[in-house]
Amino acid sequence: MENRQVLPRSVPEAQGISSTAIADFLKAVHKQQTMELHSFMLVRHGHVAAEGWWSPYAADLPHAMYSLSKSFTSTAIGLAVGEGLLTLDDRVVSFFPVEAPREVSPNLSAMQIRHLLMMGTGHSEEPRMREHPRGNWVEAFLHAPVEHEPGTHFVYNSAATYMLSAILQKVSGEKLLDYLQPRLMQPLDIIGATWEACPMGIHFGGWGLNITTEDIAKFGQLYLQKGVWNGRRILSEAWVEEATSKQISNNNNNTDWAQGYGYQFWRCRHGAYRGDGYLGQFCIVMPEQDAVVAFTSGTSDMQAVLNLVWELLLPAMQPGSLPANDEAASALKAQLEGLAMNLPREQHDSPREQTISGKVFKLDDNGEGWNTFSIRFNNDEAAVVIQNNDGEHAIRCGRGVWVNGASSIRQGIERRIASSFTWRDPDTLELTFRIVETPFGYSVVCRMEDEGIVLGIKQNVGAFDSAPIRGKA
Repeated sequence: MENRQVLPRSVPEAQGISSTAIADFLKAVHKQQTMELHSFMLVRHGHVAAEGWWSPYAADLPHAMYSLSKSFTSTAIGLAVGEGLLTLDDRVVSFFPVEAPREVSPNLSAMQIRHLLMMGTGHSEEPRMREHPRGNWVEAFLHAPVEHEPGTHFVYNSAATYMLSAILQKVSGEKLLDYLQPRLMQPLDIIGATWEACPMGIHFGGWGLNITTEDIAKFGQLYLQKGVWNGRRILSEAWVEEATSKQISNNNNNTDWAQGYGYQFWRCRHGAYRGDGYLGQFCIVMPEQDAVVAFTSGTSDMQAVLNLVWELLLPAMQPGSLPANDEAASALKAQLEGLAMNLPREQHDSPREQTISGKVFKLDDNGEGWNTFSIRFNNDEAAVVIQNNDGEHAIRCGRGVWVNGASSIRQGIERRIASSFTWRDPDTLELTFRIVETPFGYSVVCRMEDEGIVLGIKQNVGAFDSAPIRGKA
């Protein structure tokens, strides 16, 4: 975070929030076994009143935003509208005469940029762009059937957001993130952002952005301040109002996914709105409370996170400042600094360490594509080596503590990883891996059987557990 412009810090009471209420929120998170938060930042009246990262996640590490990326793409479109590069009434097919079908259906012809923004493209289901044989996602989108009149039918559609990125690149001559750098990222001092791209080099738009928790909070604060940052207008107030207002109905129940959808922003209960991403990446803007809440997570129950915000944080926000409560503020500070992911710490002495250290186990065919597995123990570290078709992958693990490194073994590309090991019992070794720039983590339970080994892999979220993998020395 060195040399980075940060939001001002404050004790909660000075911003009208009880430290005890924030502590109760954190306790409630801890009690919900299925709720895995990686970071939390609460901003009130432009000041960070509380912040914390569950170790090994950390303030300076970027985190995958998934669909929270969409709100940044929407912002780029708002900036482009302000510069006269396009209008919301522009027809989508007009930008891509080469990729468009020979016969353009009336519904496709009627599809405008605003319909991409509001997820009202008219599709019955999201176009399957990735299946295009030549990797031309624009062509795949334009050739998908459009069953409904645009603007009348909500379907959550990351392909629509990708098309916004493609259109922006077409009219500006710059990739999405490059376009945003001088207009949004640099003014907010968001440093080191990355955005993944399709085979044609177009940034995904609907996902693929990687930034830090404070970057999320700054973005939300910009919208809370109606587009003004440090006295300078970044985004038009009219755009902020339009983008965060209900543009289309999206459901008829009483959850936070049924309050209407704006331009790549969800409306929430309690007069709030948000950008959000898969497995709990949140930028929640609460205009009535003059507050922003940012989360990164690895949780499958995103509604549960929002419920706790409404039940515990929202009512704790008072109009004025509260009397100082040094004891409660100090206790909250210690609680925030001590946040950590649950780590298996039940240690057993195992004679297996000596007998298996350095042995190479040949693995049966398996869905992971792993060929061999070995582990070598050295005092309080273990060096795990897994070989697959891409080569050898070495990961250092700490005994009941995290060791930081990098690996590409399960995620395809190299990412930062924090790793640990512990013996559950004399015959069962548990390896814990956290891919700390993503929502994902997994454990490998290694059960020793005579001259063989059985590996069981369990992921923290999603149905990605592997069948047992057997191997022999």
